[in-house]
Amino acid sequence: MGKTGTTKWGRVKGRKGRVIMVPESELTHKRPGPGQRYTSSGAKRRKLPRSPKAIVKSA
Repeated sequence: MGKTGTTKWGRVKGRKGRVIMVPESELTHKRPGPGQRYTSSGAKRRKLPRSPKAIVKSA
């Protein structure tokens, strides 16, 4: 566990237009859901690329 407040947050626009806060390490990639966790060859997917349009630029 890290110190309180050490997580840097970024903003991402969700599928329904809402803005959600995610850790900066997850701004460009996201964790796949249960149906997208495995490739067709059976390997486990760790990250899925996030759409560049979803990342909200901070002013």
